[in-house]
Amino acid sequence: MARKRFENVDNTKITRANLRNTLKIFSYIRPHLIHFVVGMLVLVLGQFAFMAVPGVCGEMVNVAVEKGEWGFTINQLGMMLMVLVISQAIFSYIRTTTFAVVSEKGMSNVRQDLYHRLIMQPVTFFESSRVGELSSRITTDVEQLQSALSITLAEFIRQIITLIVGVGILAYLTPKLAFIMLLTFPVVIIAAMFFGKHIRKLSKNRQEQLAKTNTIVEESFTNFSIVKAFTNELFESKRYRDSVDNVVDISLKFARTRGLFFAFIISLIFGCILFILWKGAVMVQAGEMEAGSLLSFVLYTMVIGGAIAGFGNLYTALAGAIGATERVQELLRQDGELNLNSFDEKFEALDGNVVFENVEFSYPSRPDLQVLKDIDISIDSGEKVALVGQSGSGKSTIVQLLMRFYEIDGGSIRIDGKNISDESLINLRKNIAIVPQDVLLFGGTIRENIAYGNINASQAEIELAAEQSNCTEFINQFPEGYDSIVGERGIKLSGGQKQRIAIARAILKNPTILILDEATSSLDAESEKVVQEALDRLMENRTSIIIAHRLATIKEVDRIYVLEHGRIIEKGRHDQLMQQEGGLYKHLADLQFNTID
Repeated sequence: MARKRFENVDNTKITRANLRNTLKIFSYIRPHLIHFVVGMLVLVLGQFAFMAVPGVCGEMVNVAVEKGEWGFTINQLGMMLMVLVISQAIFSYIRTTTFAVVSEKGMSNVRQDLYHRLIMQPVTFFESSRVGELSSRITTDVEQLQSALSITLAEFIRQIITLIVGVGILAYLTPKLAFIMLLTFPVVIIAAMFFGKHIRKLSKNRQEQLAKTNTIVEESFTNFSIVKAFTNELFESKRYRDSVDNVVDISLKFARTRGLFFAFIISLIFGCILFILWKGAVMVQAGEMEAGSLLSFVLYTMVIGGAIAGFGNLYTALAGAIGATERVQELLRQDGELNLNSFDEKFEALDGNVVFENVEFSYPSRPDLQVLKDIDISIDSGEKVALVGQSGSGKSTIVQLLMRFYEIDGGSIRIDGKNISDESLINLRKNIAIVPQDVLLFGGTIRENIAYGNINASQAEIELAAEQSNCTEFINQFPEGYDSIVGERGIKLSGGQKQRIAIARAILKNPTILILDEATSSLDAESEKVVQEALDRLMENRTSIIIAHRLATIKEVDRIYVLEHGRIIEKGRHDQLMQQEGGLYKHLADLQFNTID
């Protein structure tokens, strides 16, 4: 559903409804209204100055043949032209800078609000949306809006003024020739509608094919190790080449259609101008009009023709901006799970007594498939419990519900006797830290990644967390130390090093409840020993929930819950469960320990 929602809309039509909806985005430029008004004012003045130039040029010709009508000399008219040109240049500069202030600052606010709205969304939102599409909303769509505010809107108003003023002047000066020129308007409009429909369709196809091409690049670069391992470089290269060739084919069709449209418009406009020039020359020869008036008319006709020819591109740009506005506003209307006021709440440390009672759950994306059924778990403060079971049994889902990534369908989850739905979401998650199996680091420094557990931590606190998590050993081996860049997703570090940084991050957070999601399952024996030592220190005096596949790591926990198909089928200490003949835990333990032996 979300994918359909964020579909690219290149063929958006301009209607009264979406225009009214688009105007809502102007609330972001309200703080810069003075700049906007000044920009619009100088735009109008500059265009009036520009429209006066052809008239002055025509009058200069009339004065040169001693048939002037305004009573000015050639020198005075030359000075008038210079003033008009300089004035227009000044107006153009002021308009450009003022609109830049409006568009840059206004769209900066849009980007900030859009990112804020996205980052406040629940996990379910990101599971049903493509990250690339969301990124496109912040970049491509906002850039379209920015272009529309700073360039397209100004150009559209300029062309409107050009048409109205130009046609008015021509109708006053030479009604006969103006009538001939106006006859071309319906032809141009009909042609623009006909070609515009095909141009928008081809433009949409081109954007879709470009998106597919970018997807190939993203997938192959993200999974480059798989590409290398299976020696599929040539396959990926051919796949990319075929996709680019499709882009070229569509782009050439797009170019031919646009070229045909512009060739038609230019032929029509210039044909009209040449016909008017001939007709005007006949009128000058017959004494029905002055040569300067003919020059003014031809110049005005060329200006008006250029304005008409530009309307096709302006219409497409405005339609694209309206489509972008609709997509942006759709995200801005999304209600998040958090708001800014939540971060001002005073932090309250919890004791860490956790109770799951008759919990039922199905994922929102698969409501017909029940993942957890009648789950009962009780953990006292400071206890260490483990969740064991085969993949898909519901272990990770239990900790996700504890962090309120999802809302349960039935039963209750309580911490310190209080239902977690009544607890502040910010305060709840500040009391919980997780060390996952697949550690994802940010592409900055080691210092920044450790400090993510507490962004206000001092350097001394960061170094202490690094020491307690056994990070100091490898950090000191790097020339840049804590300022070493870890690379995208931590690619420059080994699995064990990333795990220890995740542990340091958790130590710095100082949580009441600790979640270890198979934190050592992907490590070699030597790395696992170092990481396990750090984990043991981290779990001291904390309520700890351990999701484990390696049962040797949970022999000493206070209680083990064994899950199968979303139900708890066994619980007890390691030695108790090992005495249950035919039990799932004993079966799994025998398989692992016998393999080890």
